Amino acid sequence: MSAVPSPSARWPQRLVSTIRSVSGTAVPSFRPNPARRSTTMASTQTQTTSTGVQYTASGVGPEETETPKKKTIRGTYTAAIDQGTTSSRFIIFDKEGQPQSSHQVEFPQIYPHAGWVEHDPFDLLKSVQTCIARACEQFVDRGFCLEDIKAIGITNQRETTVVWDTNTGKPLYNAVVWPDTRTSRLVHELKRREGADGLLERCGLPLSTYPSSVKLMWLIKHIPSVKQAYSQGRLSFGTVDTWLLYNLTGGIDGGKYVTDPTNASRTMFCNIRTLEYDDYLLDWFGVKGVNLPKIVPSSDPDEYGFMAEGPLKGTKIAGCLGDQSAALVGQCAFSPGMAKNTYGTGCFLLYNTGTEPVISENGLLSTVAYAFKGHKPMYALEGSIAVAGSAVKFLRDNLGLIKHSHEIGDLAATVKNTGGVIFVTAFSGLFAPYWIDDARGTICTPPLPPHALSTTNLFPRSHTVVGMTQYTTKSHIARATIEAVCYQTRAILDAMEKDSGTTLTSLCVDGGMSNSDICMQIQADIVGIEVDRPQMRETTALGAAIAAGFAVDVWKEFHELKGINREGRTTFIPHTEVSEREAKFARWTKAVERCKGWVDNDEAEKEGEEVDDNR
Repeated sequence: MSAVPSPSARWPQRLVSTIRSVSGTAVPSFRPNPARRSTTMASTQTQTTSTGVQYTASGVGPEETETPKKKTIRGTYTAAIDQGTTSSRFIIFDKEGQPQSSHQVEFPQIYPHAGWVEHDPFDLLKSVQTCIARACEQFVDRGFCLEDIKAIGITNQRETTVVWDTNTGKPLYNAVVWPDTRTSRLVHELKRREGADGLLERCGLPLSTYPSSVKLMWLIKHIPSVKQAYSQGRLSFGTVDTWLLYNLTGGIDGGKYVTDPTNASRTMFCNIRTLEYDDYLLDWFGVKGVNLPKIVPSSDPDEYGFMAEGPLKGTKIAGCLGDQSAALVGQCAFSPGMAKNTYGTGCFLLYNTGTEPVISENGLLSTVAYAFKGHKPMYALEGSIAVAGSAVKFLRDNLGLIKHSHEIGDLAATVKNTGGVIFVTAFSGLFAPYWIDDARGTICTPPLPPHALSTTNLFPRSHTVVGMTQYTTKSHIARATIEAVCYQTRAILDAMEKDSGTTLTSLCVDGGMSNSDICMQIQADIVGIEVDRPQMRETTALGAAIAAGFAVDVWKEFHELKGINREGRTTFIPHTEVSEREAKFARWTKAVERCKGWVDNDEAEKEGEEVDDNR
């Protein structure tokens, strides 16, 4: 097996590559120099950030200096950094919650081994700075004023683990991303350790490959530079929000080293009730001595600092929410009993449980919904699905069944059903409510008569076969991929009903897959309740902007937001009978049983040891 090159060897080449936006527009190549501060270019209007992102301080490039000024549009705006698993966005919202400017950039995914997912931390930072620069240029070009942006909020992929040298501010390894499963064997060992059964009650999360805790343990054990930094007391840990905040506010030159409760509660280091680091948990995971960010309110005017460079230099950062909590806020689900489902790279259903955490007995997570300064923290039950939009990307990039992600709905609509195919998209195991770490992606078909059996079937006479028949088309696979997300959502809703004692009558949705009418109709047909989709579906970014706006009095009370993003909503009504839904869900449940036990933990551990040997 080939060695995994060290990040320090890989970054210089990776950082000069061209980043392309989702729209296909190329962003100029940059040559970052992390040690360099903002400098003036040949034109006094063009400057460069510390990672090499060029921007125009006035929003007008040198070639446009002769263009007559447009009429200035004044108003009140908040902005949001939305750093996701596959792309970053920067969106500027008006007070009514409508986007006025935005930019999105994809960044490379790194897959060193099967089940491993990494990001270059500098790619995350540079993509954010690029989005800010381009969105601000667009904002000014449309006649708006940057000084009218009152505050910035940050929302981010959760659990993803970044480690860096406290003294230099430089990463010690690539970010280990939330669906990464290299810790499978470690998790199995930890589950046998004394005290494992009590972790859920203390921190709200079960042991799995999902949270940051086991990722950090793995890095300390297997990466020499991380192990050495830990032993010398210079190992800084953070989730993506902390990494971005630290760098955007100055890095080693006084950057803020903070996180918020919605992110801290995903590490397994934070007590779910006190919202402070728990010494017992730190001892149990063996990470006491690692430098940890200060936990501060999700909405706060003072704790997050100011932008240190770029077109928004001096603008206050005033809010921070993990992406799924941000989507809950963006859907204005401020009352207990309200819920939302976000279809992103993964799929995440949050149910507001009020001011007290509810510890699930049915495979769900207890998490912090949001914690605004001056208000009691609000909690949520969460069901996390590891694979949603990433399964569509798999069909596009790995199998070539579609050219663009948005084609998945149209392809699925060409057939009335899946032709009996069930696709359990367990690429990273199965998360809530199953928590099966050793599951892997499995395609199942129903039993067929002897004359219809295909040579592609691995076990033709079993009740459920792994493989496909000659009847199966790419349309069936596309529809089965959508149904996989919808069935897992149904399983989570069932678990939430058991934990809360309440049955939802409608489900608010957002995220990429929610753009497809056929996807949302399939979801309504599978869960048997109405699905409510907003017209403006950037609710994750909107939630971060709301958090920032609350901190600086753009809004002062939650009731002021009752009209936010309410126009143009679409409701999908289920068209299936109860008996049909139950029969299909029973078949899905059988398929889940077939996907278990495909991971050899000894092999996973062997790959981890090979990283040591090659460094």
